[in-house]
Amino acid sequence: MPLTAWASRLLPADPARRRLAVFLGSALLLLVLPLVAQGFGNAWVRILDTALLYVLLALGLNIVVGYAGLLDLGYVAFYAVGAYMFALLASPHLFETFPAIAALLPNGLHTPIWLVLPLGAALAALAGVMLGAPVLRLRGDYLAIVTLGFGEIIRVFMNNLDAPLNLTNGPKGLSGIDPLRVFGLNLGRPLELGGYTLSSVTLYYYLFLLMAVLSVIVCVRLEKSRIGRAWMAMREDEIAAKAMGLNVRNLKLLAFGMGATFGGVAGVLFAAFQGFVSPESFSLHESVLIVAMVVLGGLGHLPGVVVGAVLLAALPEVLRYVAGPLQALTGGRLDAAILRQLMVALAMIGIMLLRPRGLWPAPEHGQPAPPRPDPAALPPVAAKPGSPP
Repeated sequence: MPLTAWASRLLPADPARRRLAVFLGSALLLLVLPLVAQGFGNAWVRILDTALLYVLLALGLNIVVGYAGLLDLGYVAFYAVGAYMFALLASPHLFETFPAIAALLPNGLHTPIWLVLPLGAALAALAGVMLGAPVLRLRGDYLAIVTLGFGEIIRVFMNNLDAPLNLTNGPKGLSGIDPLRVFGLNLGRPLELGGYTLSSVTLYYYLFLLMAVLSVIVCVRLEKSRIGRAWMAMREDEIAAKAMGLNVRNLKLLAFGMGATFGGVAGVLFAAFQGFVSPESFSLHESVLIVAMVVLGGLGHLPGVVVGAVLLAALPEVLRYVAGPLQALTGGRLDAAILRQLMVALAMIGIMLLRPRGLWPAPEHGQPAPPRPDPAALPPVAAKPGSPP
């Protein structure tokens, strides 16, 4: 019997109860997943953590690209803004570099999570509006080139702001970043619960999962709001949107700002999780990868974007266990990293050939208009009494 038939027999027949059962089953699976993965090693839980971070980034970029139709290739810049902001506030770099700050705050500046997350989101949103303001008249390829340049400018700044005033420590990056603390719980240390040890990466998994769920809720509310509908109208036809009275300029700035907010929050979480940031983590490759997640999953469709992010974030890490044996088969002539990239590229090409609109595209996006009925096939309209023949 097919798997779908087994699932249909197990799930309730009522649609509402079936949705509730699927929701509860998915929630239980997401809660138990890191506990199972932890048994095979923390590396697998770390893969899950990375996938959730990319889900946050893909959801933010989906607002800009999927909803508003603005092709942004510099999205990783907002990720870097959030990460460096937290790194400067939670690492000893400022105290070691500037004696005045060390004298003012001798115990260090250990910023709580409830302050750094809104601060990172606000700073990234400001950067998003600053990017959007000069490019309001650009669309398509021209907008992609300008945003790509913005992302590279941010990375170059991070790479060179170590002289004459050392703010970012240049290519050496910032280390010694404090782990996050939630209600007094240090996520950087293992937690003992009834004789069972939850590792640090598992604790971070639950925090990232909570942020991903909140982000999905925000995106769903945005999608169904008047602003979301206005973004989609602007995406389909900007001139028609203007003719309908929509303020396209403000809608674009709002899309850039809202999308960047997600990037800033993800950057804060990334810096705390890694404990180290450097300009190499925010290269053009990361921007292209996030765009690929959105397009591969399904442009403008939340479930598709989540699936695309998880797939492209986890696939290269999982392929580490496949590339090694393949390298041994070639006698070591091919590098394992190159083999891994080759397999990821082939998988992406195959998916786009088989499903050009993405793995899980939006139901109504891109569908052709319904055909007009043939006038000859329509039934004749009866003449009104008193009308001329």
